[in-house]
Amino acid sequence: MADPASYRPAPGEIPTVPGVYRFRDEFGRVVYVGKAKNLRNRLNSYFQNVHALAPKVYAMVHTAASVEWTVVGSELESLQLEYTWIKEYKPRFNIAFRDDKSYPYLAVTLKDRFPRAQVMRGEKKKGVRYFGPFSQAWAIRETLDALLRVFPVRTCSAGVFNRAERSGRPCLLGYIDKCSAPCVGNISQQDHLKLAEDLCRFMGGGAEKFIANLTQQMKQAAADFDFEKAAVLRDDIEALQKAFERNAVVLADSVDADLFAFASDELETAVQVFYVRGGRIRGQRGWIVEKVEETSDAALVEQLIMQVYGEIAVNSTGDLAELEQTQHDIPRQIVVPTLPDNREKLEEWLSSIRGAKTHIMVSQRGDKHALLQTVAENAQQSLTLHKSRRAGDITTRSTSLVELQDALEIADPLLRIECYDISHVQGTNVVASMVVFEDGLPKKSDYRKFSITGDAARDDTASMYDVIHRRFSRYLADQKQRRQNPLTSGEISAEEAAEKETAKFAYPPNLVLVDGGPPQVAAAQRALDDLGISDIFVAGIAKRLEELWLPSDDFPVILPRSSQALFLVQRVRDEAHRFAITFHRTKRGKAMVKSALDGVAGLGPAKREALIKHFGSLKVLASASEEELQEVPGVGPAMAAKIVEHFAVQKDPTAGEDSLASEESVGLS
Repeated sequence: MADPASYRPAPGEIPTVPGVYRFRDEFGRVVYVGKAKNLRNRLNSYFQNVHALAPKVYAMVHTAASVEWTVVGSELESLQLEYTWIKEYKPRFNIAFRDDKSYPYLAVTLKDRFPRAQVMRGEKKKGVRYFGPFSQAWAIRETLDALLRVFPVRTCSAGVFNRAERSGRPCLLGYIDKCSAPCVGNISQQDHLKLAEDLCRFMGGGAEKFIANLTQQMKQAAADFDFEKAAVLRDDIEALQKAFERNAVVLADSVDADLFAFASDELETAVQVFYVRGGRIRGQRGWIVEKVEETSDAALVEQLIMQVYGEIAVNSTGDLAELEQTQHDIPRQIVVPTLPDNREKLEEWLSSIRGAKTHIMVSQRGDKHALLQTVAENAQQSLTLHKSRRAGDITTRSTSLVELQDALEIADPLLRIECYDISHVQGTNVVASMVVFEDGLPKKSDYRKFSITGDAARDDTASMYDVIHRRFSRYLADQKQRRQNPLTSGEISAEEAAEKETAKFAYPPNLVLVDGGPPQVAAAQRALDDLGISDIFVAGIAKRLEELWLPSDDFPVILPRSSQALFLVQRVRDEAHRFAITFHRTKRGKAMVKSALDGVAGLGPAKREALIKHFGSLKVLASASEEELQEVPGVGPAMAAKIVEHFAVQKDPTAGEDSLASEESVGLS
């Protein structure tokens, strides 16, 4: 850590006008951007009594190694420049705002004395029935507004309800008959609860029953010449049908099914279920399950069914109303990705609870299979979102970094972690990736990819040595240049500030992670030793048990499966692997296509690239006719005939990878 006194500017050097200032660390990275009406007063406040500073500010001034400022003409200009620099540099000590919205649901708080219907987001609560999700909150409000004609349940907040209860006057909804006004005793607690339960049954799949019942009442009222009542019932039926039609019809009307799917990694599984009643999606639910042991898909499905429907079995009382609700909660069909080993016993158990036959099945084709693919996609998105939220939570990130630092016995905080992975197919097209995590978050602008050739491509250890040596040779060269032009505190113009930025590739990490075991770790450590670098820690990640191997250690470091550090290590390794595989596929695809066209006489690089861009895949190109080939700019009849003849004499033109690689940048978007 730097001493703030070592880079404190002289008080007389700092102007007393508005401006924007930047703190930089020893490697030139901007760690904090701020603005001030009076630069002298603001900057002096960072140095006068550092021990009285807030913890975050204290850490910032000790991380920084210099401070520089830019004078502006007004406070408005300082606001604009501060915003521009924060967006550009993303300083680690500036506050970052992230949107944390979730899908809205229609929720009915059955746990309350007088249940309330409302829009809810976020974590689900016990004693609340949820319906949805809806794409927009206004869709819930429109649906609920239509339903309140028939089910006038309370929708007001606790404050509004209590005020009405004290004053003895209902709110506007009570006067226009869109609320039964339990606050003033217009309806009993039991009757209001029944209204809320009827609303839940309607939203949960009992719409046809309510609509049919009201239709019968309307006809009877008309037959009795009670046309006023019939008109009210007609309007109620229209309101219910309007709300009912908002639910997407995905299957036949007779289909009642729960469709389960899940997405897993080594540590966690995300489960999603769609509830289909009467052919319509009535609700959705998701779970994140921590994998504490190796579990097969069949065993996971068994545990899932037991836990989801076990609560219904425990709470079942056997009376008629409870049986009706149970038949709604347990459908005729349960569609799962894999059949459990004891399928027959589970079906017997579920059927005994439901009072009717329940089937557990795997859908191979048709509409259910298509919908199951959507459920599986939701599960994958849920797992990705869970991991990103875990990474986005600053408390969790801090815990994971501290746990990893303690486990590896590293003295300095892990502000920057770099991870390296090698990718190839039987020693061909060898590539490597470098991904960067700062403060526990990926910094994609610092990602790098390497092509490895010659002796360095003979095996993984040689490749790892080559990559580490190349990367840190560049770092040493930039450090030498930095020593020749040391950082100084003082005033600079905005133009000079833009020119002063250093190469991000040169920043050194606190920890180097390599994908592999002791051989790869030894190769990386040897590369650092040969360069004379001794202040960078090296560790390797073994894939099978997520072990961490250290140089010269006979036994690995085993992180607890529930530790935040393990989730961080896994995420860093997976990102390095993804980036390497993407680059490797791009390189291999280009090489395969170009080699497939090498035998065509007179076909130059420009026409070859034009063919690749036009047809998109080797299979399509190989089966193209002469007329189709001539659609490519620069390919005439003679060249088209040569290409057709070239592929005709090849025994298997589509062997290997089918898709051509994209020309776009890999992984940096």
